[in-house]
Amino acid sequence: MTTASGTYAPKPGAAPLPRMIAAQAALEARMLLRNGEQLLLTVVIPTLLLVLFSSVDIVDTGKGKAVDFLAPGILALAVMSTAFTGQAIATGFERRYGVLKRLAASPLPRWGLMAAKTASVLVTEVLQVILLTVIALALGWSPHGDPAAVLLLLVLGTAAFSGLGLLMAGTLKAEATLAAANLVFLLLLVGGGVIVPLDKFGSAGQHILGLLPISALSDGLRDVLQHGAGMPWGDLGILAVWAVVGLAAAGKFFRWE
Repeated sequence: MTTASGTYAPKPGAAPLPRMIAAQAALEARMLLRNGEQLLLTVVIPTLLLVLFSSVDIVDTGKGKAVDFLAPGILALAVMSTAFTGQAIATGFERRYGVLKRLAASPLPRWGLMAAKTASVLVTEVLQVILLTVIALALGWSPHGDPAAVLLLLVLGTAAFSGLGLLMAGTLKAEATLAAANLVFLLLLVGGGVIVPLDKFGSAGQHILGLLPISALSDGLRDVLQHGAGMPWGDLGILAVWAVVGLAAAGKFFRWE
């Protein structure tokens, strides 16, 4: 439609930036939740691990109910599966097929695209946390501690794993990202204090593995939710360092083509 002066009404142009980011985030979240492989990583595997190891005495988790030890670690695993493994694989193949290159030419700025991806990760994590919490409570979980500490741990953990996932997706080929992300997921599942207590790896191994982001996240969540501890500043510091280094490296070395 044109007016007498020849101008268009309504005036054409890009949507406001917040609306563009919200629309892209909603699209990213729908794509993530419709992907069978991503659902396996983000929902099915954490749920099965929580139910199996809480119901069957396979690993010695120390005193108290097994679910009290396992639930915080599985929450940490859920964050890693979405923010790191799932995001790395999805972004790696988007980069390979030229999706990121085309999106970079749209009115949505590159940082806006990354913000939308982060928002979609957070939406997925909220759904994961709700689901796993309900299942853990049904299994007899008795959480304690400060919700603010739990939220801060989850946010910093998400930032740390997102940076590492984007760094991997933006520097490796898609096939290499697929293999490396899944391998890292399996290695950290075993050696990150998620299911097996870190003290099972000896004193030296415990100190080294404790510096990993998955170990800091699972240990911090366990201190708060199982033992009712205050703000776990040491674990938060480790996660903050990983977040800063990972996001800075991703911003510097990420290749869009």
